[in-house]
Amino acid sequence: MSDHIPSERAWAATAIAELHREAARSADTHLLHMRFAGFPGIDFYFKDEAAHPTGSLKHRLARSLFLYALCNGRLREGQAVVDASSGSTAISEAWFARLLGLPFVAVMPACTAPAKIEAVLALGGRCELTEAGICTQARAREIADEGACFLDQFGLAERATDWRGNNNIAESIIEQLAREPHPQPAWIVCGAGTGGTSATIGRYLRYRGLPTRLCVAEPAGGSFAVGWRDRDPRAVASRATLVEGIGRPKAEPGFVFDVVDAVVEIEDVDSIAAMRLLESVLGRRYGGSSGTNLAACMHLAQAMQAHGETGSIITLLCDRGERYAETLFDDAWLAAHGIDPVRSQAQLSSRLLAT
Repeated sequence: MSDHIPSERAWAATAIAELHREAARSADTHLLHMRFAGFPGIDFYFKDEAAHPTGSLKHRLARSLFLYALCNGRLREGQAVVDASSGSTAISEAWFARLLGLPFVAVMPACTAPAKIEAVLALGGRCELTEAGICTQARAREIADEGACFLDQFGLAERATDWRGNNNIAESIIEQLAREPHPQPAWIVCGAGTGGTSATIGRYLRYRGLPTRLCVAEPAGGSFAVGWRDRDPRAVASRATLVEGIGRPKAEPGFVFDVVDAVVEIEDVDSIAAMRLLESVLGRRYGGSSGTNLAACMHLAQAMQAHGETGSIITLLCDRGERYAETLFDDAWLAAHGIDPVRSQAQLSSRLLAT
């Protein structure tokens, strides 16, 4: 039997090998440990996904989506690649497209943070901005109908990620905790954009037989929160959010409600206040969804404290805060959207730091 790769698969094999080399070159992200005076006996850990080469948690997802497209025979040499994204996934996908020498188109809402748009352009991608009421996924499918490969993060995230292992984020967290005082955390907290991360973590915890519970941190009224209550795959959000990447307007195909143990809804003002609080305690800026995660962690820590429980809570630092310099970190922009986080930040700081 010949071991020669058929010519029509040769480029795909080369591309897959390049993605494997990239994964080997990328060190795992840090797990930052913090103790806070307001919650004695509870260890907080922050998985710094902003440390990836493309600056966000979506680096893992983008690699998985490219591998999934290649291994399913959907992506060919020289073919354009397209996806719908509010920014961070598009940046990561543009980076991988450049690595493989492929044209990339990001279909993004026009309200996307300007720094994210600039990052895609700097990586050689093209941005097509859609106004309110225009479905970005539908427009991406139209571009795919013209010959591009649709990576479809919202439709494929939960199946493209290997939740049993292969250094997925859940496996990474558990391995990094092995020598810590609480190697099996009480909670892991993440948001839900595509649903891929929550599905991966929830499945992995069950696969390993771990007692750790999974909480989704969701902007108030987001579709995951609405859908989780009734396990409704047709759920729609009751409110919009200023936090990009999570709080989806409708339930996505990758939302796996049954692997999630709790959902904590966070008001936008508290997400933004917690985002700014992260900068003061960690020394660098992270985005709004990281603030949502911190606020949910504090909610869970208060419940643990009330029940006399000790242990650890793990959450994700999802992307770099510099991407939001003109939006969530801009006081004038917040004021124009009716948000003043000063009081909430003081309250959260007092609770966390016991000041």
